[in-house]
Amino acid sequence: MDAEATQQLRGPATKAEEPGPSVSRPRGLFLAAFAATLGALSFGFVLGYSSPAIPSLRRVGPVNLQLDKDQASWFGSLVTVGGTAGGIVGGLLLDKAGRKLSLMLSTVPFVGGFALIIGSQNIWMLYGGRILNGLAGGIVSLVVPVYVAEISYPEIRGRLGSCGQVMLAMGIFGAYAAGLGLEWCWLAVLGCVPPFFLLLLMCFMPETPRFLMIKHKQKEAKAAMKFLWGIDHEQEVEEKKYNHEDQGFHLAKLKNPAIYKPFLIGVMLMFFQQFSGINAMMFYAETIFEQANFKDSSLASVIVGVLQVVFTAIVALLVDKAGRKLLLVISGTTMSLSCIILGVYFKISLPSLNNSSNSDLTYLNPESVQTSSGLPWLAVFSVGFFLAGFSLGWGPIPWLLMSEIFPLQVKGLGSGVCVFSGWMMAFLVTKEFSNLMDILTPYGTFWLFSAFCILNIVFTLLCVPETKGKTLEQIEAHFQGR
Repeated sequence: MDAEATQQLRGPATKAEEPGPSVSRPRGLFLAAFAATLGALSFGFVLGYSSPAIPSLRRVGPVNLQLDKDQASWFGSLVTVGGTAGGIVGGLLLDKAGRKLSLMLSTVPFVGGFALIIGSQNIWMLYGGRILNGLAGGIVSLVVPVYVAEISYPEIRGRLGSCGQVMLAMGIFGAYAAGLGLEWCWLAVLGCVPPFFLLLLMCFMPETPRFLMIKHKQKEAKAAMKFLWGIDHEQEVEEKKYNHEDQGFHLAKLKNPAIYKPFLIGVMLMFFQQFSGINAMMFYAETIFEQANFKDSSLASVIVGVLQVVFTAIVALLVDKAGRKLLLVISGTTMSLSCIILGVYFKISLPSLNNSSNSDLTYLNPESVQTSSGLPWLAVFSVGFFLAGFSLGWGPIPWLLMSEIFPLQVKGLGSGVCVFSGWMMAFLVTKEFSNLMDILTPYGTFWLFSAFCILNIVFTLLCVPETKGKTLEQIEAHFQGR
């Protein structure tokens, strides 16, 4: 892209460029970013829903909906199966229907999934609702970062991109907090509210200028720029970069380092994100606290949710100053230490587990825990420390990088592959978490997660590029070696 077209896509002038009085504050950009991240809020509620809903179903649900251990495991993990499918669907929608329409369409499985849960007559309907919720979540986890990245300019792209994870954390916290006073059915009703506002607000938001340009919609692209950035160009938007032969994906393009390197980095980012153990922590937060003999596990989950929101908001403020790589390293180190500490806690609390032949034995020895009143708080601290560390880097930044590193012509496919692989790995971790706890023992499981966190630090230092302050076109040029 030539210098003029690149500058048009950078957004309004920065302080260093000394804008004149005619440059207005990009309020439309912030409004559009807020509207899009309501999708992340919706998905956060989905992720947090299972934690209070499972005990609620066991407590007050109909007899045929009271989940046993294996059914609860499926209820928690099937959302990741839907997320895997959502990665494929989202990748197709992203390039065919556009970013805006994809977000609007995601509200259908969000509301449909909760409606199916509300009207459930059997466990299979509960499962179906979770899969639909996961499908919607897979779509928004792909489209929201791309939409926000493409409407942002480099100086604030990291900050706005991280807001999606802030909203995700707020959704999880909202589900935990609402679960203190609402039972599973009314929680599902509440879950329909964020998608409704997502659909409503996106009706008034523009498509991203980059997508409009690649579709040769010059007039609409100029209107979108004016709405988002408060600027109105007299020159026509250049389209030389987006001729038809450059669009689409062909296998021959895998020889291009600007394509195969982002693919490899994106998939590995998702691998390390999920194998840090985050979804196991989130889906079974209350269970972990119960097994830690913490009397009010629901309240503990709410406290952890607050910590996650706070630290995710902190990273949103820091990411454009500290950079992506530094925060990933700090995050990986924090998660590794917290997993080691949680493993030590379980090791201390289970002095005789290896000598037991009872496979149904609970993970903790209650008598051992009660002799040391500070131990339950060690578990709570470890989980909170882990989630705070995750929120500082490995929560928001892989999604941010995914939206930054792929060239425009393969963004839908590349992002779809990343989301598909991420949620497939999330399913494996979430579904097999209980089995890992049985096979490796709780402390062995968390020490395994700690080892993966150490590996993600090494991967970050060796392979992940720094994208702070760069345009999307400059990032693409970096992979091409220009």
